[in-house]
Amino acid sequence: MLGIIIPTYNEKENIFKLSNRLIKLYPNSKIFIVDDTKNYNLNDYFKKNKKITYIYRKNKKGRGSAVIEGFKIAIKDNKIKFFVEMDADFSHKPEELGKNLKIFKNRKLDLLVSSRYLNKSKIYNWSIQRRVFSLLANFLAKLLLNVGVSDYTNGYRMYSKKALKIVVSKCGKIGDGFIVLSEILLKLKMNNLKISETPSIFINRKRGESSVNIKLIIQSLFGLIKLYLIKINFN
Repeated sequence: MLGIIIPTYNEKENIFKLSNRLIKLYPNSKIFIVDDTKNYNLNDYFKKNKKITYIYRKNKKGRGSAVIEGFKIAIKDNKIKFFVEMDADFSHKPEELGKNLKIFKNRKLDLLVSSRYLNKSKIYNWSIQRRVFSLLANFLAKLLLNVGVSDYTNGYRMYSKKALKIVVSKCGKIGDGFIVLSEILLKLKMNNLKISETPSIFINRKRGESSVNIKLIIQSLFGLIKLYLIKINFN
């Protein structure tokens, strides 16, 4: 069974469409929505659906912390063998999960990253500024951390239960935003888990509200430096 964790912020329209789409595509799955939206609580809409667990946090606390909170709840379900994190805005294609699960099983992986930067990957509707920022962020992460993947910042991933136990116990200590994505990669690498990546099609959001801002970018840069120091001390 798949456990799908979806962090969300101001994505009311998207989250209904995405959860319905996922249940239709993967009926043998459970969805965990971690919602940081301040202005509304959707618990009444989801509480009757046994396939969906809705966690409402009221105030924005960061994508990374939302994912880890979802992981902590999902890992308690012994029926779930594989865990997925993905965004709520349809930038990550739900249809890729079937292919990714086959790759994950065949390679006996602990973490599979859906990469935007492999030969067969594609990115649609990104501005030049966003492309440059993403490339620079990934270049810096690769230079400092060198985990062996091409995309450190895409939050479309699949985990084993073994990997998830490490994530919930050891990650989330550097920051609570996107830096958690790089932190997870480093911690799993330090524990000698098997990490790989696969091409992915990324479609830039057309709805909802982007969570990327200058403050988050600065926090992520400082977070990368902290992770580099952790890596150096570990070695």
